[in-house]
Amino acid sequence: MSAREELIKKYAADLKEKCGVTPNMDLLTKVTIGCGPSIYNADSSTVAGSQQSELDTVKKNFLIKKLGLTDGLALDIAIQTVLEQYGKTNKHKYRAVVYYLLTLHFKKESVYK
Repeated sequence: MSAREELIKKYAADLKEKCGVTPNMDLLTKVTIGCGPSIYNADSSTVAGSQQSELDTVKKNFLIKKLGLTDGLALDIAIQTVLEQYGKTNKHKYRAVVYYLLTLHFKKESVYK
């Protein structure tokens, strides 16, 4: 099993155990691939939910650029909703899992077709 496949398995487990979501493995795989090499770096593979600069990066680089959404309060609220769903006390919020949940939140699965 490749390193990416191992990570996808880990992300799927997080979605089930910590978020209560049964993942669509095809979509999760595509979202993970879309994260690029960041998934292999300990720092960039996670989202620091308490750092505003990190939240701005998620909003600007993922929600606006990747998903094509318009900047506004709804994006900030969605990020906070997803982080709460993942668990505020959970220290390791994987970027691919956060992006997967945001993709579902905004019903933008078509971006990954």
